[in-house]
Amino acid sequence: MSHRSVTDNSVNTFLTLPVGRLFLRTALPMAVVMSTGGLLSVVDGIFVGRFVGPDALAAVSLSFPVVMLLTALSTLAGGGMASLAARHLGAGDKAMAGRVFAGAHGLALALSAGVWLLAWLLGPVLLPLLAGGNTALVAPARAYLAILILGAPLQLALSVHADLLRSEGRAGVIALLSVLVNLLNIAANALFILWLDMGVAGSALGTVLAQGLGLALLLGVRARDPALVPLAALARESWRRGWARMLALGLPLCLSFIGMALVSGVVLLMLGGSDPVVIAAYGVATRLLGFAFLPLMAIALAVQSISGNNAGAGRMARARAGLRLGAGSAGLWCLLVMALGTFAGEALGALFSDAPGVAEALAPILRMMTALYVVSGPVLVLAMHCQALGQPGRTALLTLVKPWLLTPALILTLSTAFGTQALWLAFPLADALVALMALVLVTRPNRMGEPA
Repeated sequence: MSHRSVTDNSVNTFLTLPVGRLFLRTALPMAVVMSTGGLLSVVDGIFVGRFVGPDALAAVSLSFPVVMLLTALSTLAGGGMASLAARHLGAGDKAMAGRVFAGAHGLALALSAGVWLLAWLLGPVLLPLLAGGNTALVAPARAYLAILILGAPLQLALSVHADLLRSEGRAGVIALLSVLVNLLNIAANALFILWLDMGVAGSALGTVLAQGLGLALLLGVRARDPALVPLAALARESWRRGWARMLALGLPLCLSFIGMALVSGVVLLMLGGSDPVVIAAYGVATRLLGFAFLPLMAIALAVQSISGNNAGAGRMARARAGLRLGAGSAGLWCLLVMALGTFAGEALGALFSDAPGVAEALAPILRMMTALYVVSGPVLVLAMHCQALGQPGRTALLTLVKPWLLTPALILTLSTAFGTQALWLAFPLADALVALMALVLVTRPNRMGEPA
């Protein structure tokens, strides 16, 4: 066993490359991957806002909590698996990584079935509630979500395959395929929305078709590369194994995304359905901030892969060096986002709609939501480092308190006391409080800990 580990580790670039070069080699391709996906969301919003109309943009905005739920479940299946698989790969045990990979597929299918059940039970109630009585927004939102929910197995399986490939050091391959798939997705949106006049349903259909194509391409890459965990592991290993550990490790980040859905739902409830222009502007803000968040996530996932592999090999100094590099890079990106949110809100809003009021409503919303954005990136990087070390408690503290407790409570308090125009202050206040929590965590003795 030890001989096999030494042999495998000698070709594991996570353990051999200089940390700076390794970080760039991992983070940059992932940033391309995730940014192209975020850019697709932005382009999709432009298609809907300009060619279907501001009411359609508002309807799609109502869908944001459910879209975030699907993203959350993708991180639950893929992120939990990646934390375990990276450590097995770092220890040179490809067979155990294959067992985790197979179990993640079973978990993805179970989660998809749960989504279908929830949609059947809650769908007739949830959308009218978020629409605040504006029935004109409900039908297009329902059509949009029905297609995305039916495609949930493709989205979750795609996340599992991409996360394992990232942990195997193939981030560049994922980047190349992601660019290709997202360009095809944009072309599909143009076909379905512009030429076939399918409205918001065409946008959702283009997304699902792109996810299916992406999964097929990733399967092809794994089938042709003998250095990767083989696809045969899916037939050989049980799909019911290891769910509890994957859930424990993936749950903090998953709940963070569900918390974003909760925050969005609370905002929509406070806004009501009386002003579609403000709802559309908030929808644009969520797309822009979602796009800004994805490079941060790429940096955090790069740190997770570096920390997981090196922790599995007992090389904690390299793991901590990757953490420092990732936190600094995330902070710089957040400064850029803050500058754009402060000075370019109206210009960005004009890209999405030429309807009166949307760009004007977006500018103050974006300015307040990004006022302390600089702290969010380093906190996320620290959380993913803790997750890679098998520390779900610390990961939960850094990722869950803000979306589940601080932001919703502040939104409700501020909007009740000062009106809905004050609810946007909740975002910088929550950022400040979670930054203080992170500072306390990193200044405690033995702050980085050892792998669990």
